[in-house]
Amino acid sequence: MTMRERTVVVLRHYGDLSETQIAGGWQAALMSYDLAVWEGAQPADDAAAALCFTDLYDRYMDTEEPAVPPVERIAAFVSALLERWPENEDDTSPWSTGPLISEARGPLIYFPMRWSMAVEASAYAAEVASSMGLNCFDPQARQLRP
Repeated sequence: MTMRERTVVVLRHYGDLSETQIAGGWQAALMSYDLAVWEGAQPADDAAAALCFTDLYDRYMDTEEPAVPPVERIAAFVSALLERWPENEDDTSPWSTGPLISEARGPLIYFPMRWSMAVEASAYAAEVASSMGLNCFDPQARQLRP
C-alpha cells in the first residue's frame, strides 16, 4: 500500500469506525494512526521533516526494488516497542499490522497503530525514538513529534 493510499480524509468518526472519502467514493474504514521513525540528521523544522520523510518513503517503501532490511537502530526501536506491547492474537497490542518489523525498510519504519490506542502508543514511540536519537514524524499532522 502506498503512502497516498494510506492517507485518507476522515469526514465522520464513530468510535473505531469512520466514513472516509477515497477517490470520490464513500466507504467505511477502520481508523488507524500512522507514525514514521527514521535514522538520520535532525530536520530543521516540520517542512524539512516532511520532505525527508517523503524522500525516504519513496526510496524505501514505494518502490519495486527488493525490500532493504532495517538498519540496526530501527530494528532496536521495533524491539523496544514490542517489549512494551508484544504482538499477539488477542488484540491487546496497539499495532495495526504484524509483524511490526515488516513495516521497516533501511533507515525508516512507517507503521500504523489502532486509533483507540494511538495517543498512548504514539507518545511512547516518540519517547523511545528520541531516546535512541531517531526522528519521529506524524505524517497526518505533517510535524515532528517531540
